[in-house]
Amino acid sequence: MPFTAADVPDQTGRTIIVTGANTGIGFEAAKVLAARGARVLLACRSRDKGEAAIAAIREAAPGADLAFLPLDLADLGSVRAAADLAAREPRLDVLLNNAGVMFPPLTRTAQGFELQFGVNHLATFALTALLLPRLAETAGSRVVVTSSLAHQRGNLAWDDLNAERGYNRAQRYSDSKLANLLFVQELDRRLRAAGSPAGGSGRRPRVAKTGLGPPSRRCRFPCPASGWLLTTAARSAVPRARRAALPRHGTRPWRGGCGTCRSK
Repeated sequence: MPFTAADVPDQTGRTIIVTGANTGIGFEAAKVLAARGARVLLACRSRDKGEAAIAAIREAAPGADLAFLPLDLADLGSVRAAADLAAREPRLDVLLNNAGVMFPPLTRTAQGFELQFGVNHLATFALTALLLPRLAETAGSRVVVTSSLAHQRGNLAWDDLNAERGYNRAQRYSDSKLANLLFVQELDRRLRAAGSPAGGSGRRPRVAKTGLGPPSRRCRFPCPASGWLLTTAARSAVPRARRAALPRHGTRPWRGGCGTCRSK
């Protein structure tokens, strides 16, 4: 039985950052969290798209507490600037790392990293590291990273992480999603070992109809409950919103299954 927005507890008084919140799963997660009372910072590259998303959320949830946070994950300078701005908030409860890129032609970030690894993993790592001190000031805070079933095909080329010798866009995407999973698992392990009030958590969505990349046969991964059917961004967003909303204690950093089923 899939989760719905009603399964997300009240978030009044909490502040949550959602990256890539102007469209797709990020937008839907931001909408659910805002409707449940959270102050949501929509971290996006485009101010116009971010403000349009804010207006759309306010139509559905009048009075929602929302703010635009400029963030370009393809530039670590922008990541640092966004972290500095976010750290000025009175409190930070959740960083929901949702933004990413999928299957672009070989492209480099501002610092020269292969785009998918640079945006999906390195920038996510950097933003998380920069905001951890502020998150750790709030009991029950957490970092959520959206991975993908594609991680199962990941095979990190440790001797060519920057794609200097070859580039397969699908493989590089899978590698970046595997890196996401390894990162959040180790992050949560270290935070628990240090007795930190913050925690790490990973979620992988079912293949959803979003603007990230066109669905194709090779990216329709089997889901135990739903076979090969695609889901919507709104339905896929609810588990991410719920994982962000729930307290850290008693949860595991990774769960199998399609990410929408109560039984998993």
